[in-house]
Amino acid sequence: QVQLVESGGGLVQAGGSLRLSCAASGRASKCNAMGWFRQAPGREREFVAAISWSGGSTYYADSVKGRFTISRDNAKITVYLQMNSLTPEDSAVYYCAADYGLATWREYKYDYWGQGTQVTVSS
Repeated sequence: QVQLVESGGGLVQAGGSLRLSCAASGRASKCNAMGWFRQAPGREREFVAAISWSGGSTYYADSVKGRFTISRDNAKITVYLQMNSLTPEDSAVYYCAADYGLATWREYKYDYWGQGTQVTVSS
């Protein structure tokens, strides 16, 4: 079993930054893929970013490229999402996800999910 706990969400003004963290436990040390997804009210959950075990492979949604950076610390079994130049369109609940397979943007590939952390960007 893998447990994922997100933190770092909150309220920020447009143009500001936040860093989300996702601490993994259980069998998470064996997870290769870790990713971030988000869901805004009335919308489907969407891919944000993903990273491989080594960190050598990263993937981003077009909407966040150049603004968000995903990274991981395998010693701490923690994945981060640095979010810069935030806009109100980035407001959503952000979910951390993990899986033993390859890093991917495909949501259905992830077997383990956190409970989410709210990010609200004011204009």
